[in-house]
Amino acid sequence: MNSQKKNAHSLTRREFLGTTAAAAAAFSIVPRHVLGGPGYTPPSDKLNIAGVGIGNMGGRNVNNCNHENIVALCDVDREYAAHVFKEYPKAKPYTDFRKMLDKQKDIDAVIIATPDHSHAVIAMRAMERGKHVYVQKPMTHTVYEARKLTEAARKYKVATQMGNQGHSGEGVRLISEWIWDGAIGEVREVHAWTDRPGRGSRFGAAYHWTQGIANRPQGEPKVPRTLDWDLWLGPAPYRPYHPDYIRIMWRGWWDFGCGALGDMACHVVDPVFTALKLRYPIRVEACSTKVNSETGPYASMIYCDFPAREGMPPVKLIWYDGGMMPPRPNELEQGRRMGNGNSGVIFVGDQGKLMCGEYGDSPRLLPESRMKEYQQPPKTFPRITGTHEQNWIDACKGGEPACSNFDYAGPLSETVLMGNLAIRTEGKLDWDGENMKVTNNEEANQFVTKTYRKGFEL
Repeated sequence: MNSQKKNAHSLTRREFLGTTAAAAAAFSIVPRHVLGGPGYTPPSDKLNIAGVGIGNMGGRNVNNCNHENIVALCDVDREYAAHVFKEYPKAKPYTDFRKMLDKQKDIDAVIIATPDHSHAVIAMRAMERGKHVYVQKPMTHTVYEARKLTEAARKYKVATQMGNQGHSGEGVRLISEWIWDGAIGEVREVHAWTDRPGRGSRFGAAYHWTQGIANRPQGEPKVPRTLDWDLWLGPAPYRPYHPDYIRIMWRGWWDFGCGALGDMACHVVDPVFTALKLRYPIRVEACSTKVNSETGPYASMIYCDFPAREGMPPVKLIWYDGGMMPPRPNELEQGRRMGNGNSGVIFVGDQGKLMCGEYGDSPRLLPESRMKEYQQPPKTFPRITGTHEQNWIDACKGGEPACSNFDYAGPLSETVLMGNLAIRTEGKLDWDGENMKVTNNEEANQFVTKTYRKGFEL
């Protein structure tokens, strides 16, 4: 990515305070940051951050930025997000992100954690106005959207970050260093899995949703008075309100979410994408339970073939969800669980195997005796200090690009979304990644992008 630049509004404010005012007072006033002591950040150096979609994960993202200025909060469901609005009484409240971006000119950066189907529209409108953006995973709802946001980030020279927080962690760095060191030889096969959307998640019932439903819910319940249903739908085709669509349930519906694959693969596949230096697959094939036009399947397996790159051989990535699992490695000792019990990755090299949890956490060579013998290489992969959000904030203020900026997160998201494209077309797809085109099934190309409702165009 090109060097990240400060938002025009922020730069003007800082230049004024840091040049004209500072020069006039240079001989008589002690700088405020000196009086504040170590670690003090002058108000003029703080970002003005807005949050859109704050009821759940977005609220947590905002809280991780609460040392900056939280100046605006937006959510279409005022009851669901009430606890976050209450926590930041000085932030201006909004229901419509479009009005927020048009009216409030002091916003420097925007956190976006709405349902998947509206990520791209909100992020694009923010970037067009020069706002830095932090967008929850998956970055977008379609392959086309991911490509357009990646290009827009370069065009508008804004700092970006996708919310796959494991990419700021130690695990993905250790795995990369070990594989680049030749710890398991050349890797030609990788298995990655999650238990979603089925039950059993360590996060509890709040993270369960339903897939495999071919029919829409019956009846037309009254829309809650605290919910703006038209704004919740945003770019999606209109349909009557039903509680089976909102909260976490939206993840399973094709019009709103990306299913188990979209929810978890940006976490689970992240260390694979980084360590093996992947970009676009050349072939994607899906095998799943019954497919329908309304929701994702209850369980699926996705096969992604990647070509040779940067001295690494071709590799096949196999994804499992809904309770499907790869074979248990012979090298894994009895009594030891695979991955973290809910999700994980197994790298299969010609000289051994490496296993980790869903964020690249707890990586180990198999068997454990091999891990104990291994002399780890020097740490050459730059480490991230602080939270994933802080990494983005540093980039917004002119630092290095955030670790999961759109130049990285875009191709990762495109690969994940190609899996859903293969599920929906029930075939083996040859993929021209550079041109975003299925070359052996013209009908499948309809799912590369989507149609947008008036007023919510990309």
